[in-house]
Amino acid sequence: MSTHQNHPFHLVDYSPWPLTGALGALMTTSGMVMWFHQYNNSLLLLGNIILLLTMYQWWRDITREGTYQGLHTYIVAIGLRWGMILFIISEIFFFVSFFWAFFHSSLAPTIEIGSNWPPTNIHVFDPLQIPLLNTAILLSSGITITWAHHSLMMNNHSQTIQGLFFTVILGIYFSILQGYEYLEASFTISDSVYGSTFFMATGFHGLHVLIGTTFLLTCLIRQINYHFSKNHHFGFEAAAWYWHFVDVVWLFLYVSIYWWGS
Repeated sequence: MSTHQNHPFHLVDYSPWPLTGALGALMTTSGMVMWFHQYNNSLLLLGNIILLLTMYQWWRDITREGTYQGLHTYIVAIGLRWGMILFIISEIFFFVSFFWAFFHSSLAPTIEIGSNWPPTNIHVFDPLQIPLLNTAILLSSGITITWAHHSLMMNNHSQTIQGLFFTVILGIYFSILQGYEYLEASFTISDSVYGSTFFMATGFHGLHVLIGTTFLLTCLIRQINYHFSKNHHFGFEAAAWYWHFVDVVWLFLYVSIYWWGS
């Protein structure tokens, strides 16, 4: 892309990555269906490989545009901020649908599940064990990402790296504990509406934690390579916004599903 332009807007060149990303997503979702019904995960693995390669090359191009070519001007950065804000709003309504389903089923339990909540014969998790530990982990990660952001605004390169590193470690730790919790669960996603709403809500939140951890890991690598500055760091800012959103959603999940719902 040429950097010689007489306007502050960002007009992107043709890129193959939206197409390869869409094909990778199609193969991934179709591969999951094939895996569930035919116990064959080859298409799923191929779709994941295509998505990972697309992510790496697409992010590489955007990093070049914003860091080295100077194409992310002030006006472009405002547009990117509004895009991220609208994306997070859409994610909020995505989780609202799961909370709606949970409260619809729990506030007026039907006779099919014993007319009580949790349903009869469902042994729920103790909210004071792993769920409480995961809550402390995510709240701590919110502190470390804020520390990293404050350090970046103060031009403290090393402490920004430290804050991002600890946030990534806490995100990985949360995912490991949630995976262990799922393995130890006494019920499955097919065990009445409780299992469906529990695993859909917490599972999609876990997916968002993995996405946010990847987002922050990318920012950590970019910070190590001096891509961010006090006045030019929207990539980091977007990751921080997303991570705070993940934190807040977990608080609602913990209070409603783990504590009140048990």
